[in-house]
Amino acid sequence: MINPRLAVFNTQPPHLYFGGVERRIIEVAKRLTNEIDTAVYSGTKGGFKKTVSFNGTRIVPCFSTDALFPLDNWVFNRTISHAFDRIKADVNEAHAVSGYGFLKALRKRDVKVPFIQTVHGVLADEYVQAVQSGALSFREKLANLLMWRLSRLEAESARNADIVVTVSHYSLKRIVQFYGVDEAKIRVIPNGVDPEKFKPAPVGDEVKRRYGLSNRQVVLFVGRLIPRKGLTYLIEAAESVIKEKGDAAFVIVGNGPLRNKLASQLEMVNLSRNFVFLGDVENRVLPALYNCADVFAFPSIQEGQGIALLEAQATAKPVVAFNVGGVKEAVLDRESGVLVERGSHDKLAEAILKLLSNPSLRKRMGAKGREFVLSNFTWDICAQRMLRVYREALSA
Repeated sequence: MINPRLAVFNTQPPHLYFGGVERRIIEVAKRLTNEIDTAVYSGTKGGFKKTVSFNGTRIVPCFSTDALFPLDNWVFNRTISHAFDRIKADVNEAHAVSGYGFLKALRKRDVKVPFIQTVHGVLADEYVQAVQSGALSFREKLANLLMWRLSRLEAESARNADIVVTVSHYSLKRIVQFYGVDEAKIRVIPNGVDPEKFKPAPVGDEVKRRYGLSNRQVVLFVGRLIPRKGLTYLIEAAESVIKEKGDAAFVIVGNGPLRNKLASQLEMVNLSRNFVFLGDVENRVLPALYNCADVFAFPSIQEGQGIALLEAQATAKPVVAFNVGGVKEAVLDRESGVLVERGSHDKLAEAILKLLSNPSLRKRMGAKGREFVLSNFTWDICAQRMLRVYREALSA
């Protein structure tokens, strides 16, 4: 029997970029190689020029640019719409705004091939949350204007798709609210984590020495350095934490446009020595960094779910985060972590200090977090649920 063919559209090639979207594409496809013949159509970014096979999945370059996301996304969508006749699949799936061009071509030609729109963080929600946060710089206002434009494209795709998949019940509600999509065609399938990769493990002294963390308590953050991730709140919280834990290290993994602004903020409050910026790190390094941590801090002010929350809990690390969005579904408050009032750096600091000062509480919450993730948020679970969606689309 020939497996159904799935075409997945994503502007960034998932074997070269390691964001949450890209990880989901690769991890799901890898687990369904015996059930689904997946081809991923991605933009020509990061030097991606030739079709490759990655973990049993074919990844095909489609011309974009390697410039700012809105431009390369627009070029990528033009490319896949013009390549309509050459992309043969039984089911199509697009992530965020990476497939609206192909969907328009499908509808224009009245081709009855099912189309699945996967929405991660609802872009319209991100736009609204940024506006409500206030005090945006000119650059941030421009970025938010682009976000609004992209959210219109995401809304159109969600309304025109046959099935919409999203990562949390919070995101489902926002899709209905902002995009006017019928709830009956939305399926909630959370992202996952590989519990064999992200698991508790002893950390050698060499790893801690490499990052300047020897004999220091570590608060870890993993994510993009963008406004909605709330790093300014973490810096404000750190001022209080360091008054009691003077040698605590705040390790920041990830990169983004706020890097220089955050460094300036740290210099102003004389905390530069307590923060370690590692930038983007290779996937193979991440588990060791989680295992270096005593507490995982995630001060995001808007989040559809947050894969980093799952990775931290899988590694048996207690979480401190704001009680917002999909975070409330990804963390068990007072069991696997502590969720505090959005925007309260005082509450954030209080929760971090409580955990840093209580090893038995950290251990108990960490164990509960791993148990929670193993039961609800593995890539195996995600892949099997996506397989049911693909079959549903094929049978419609």
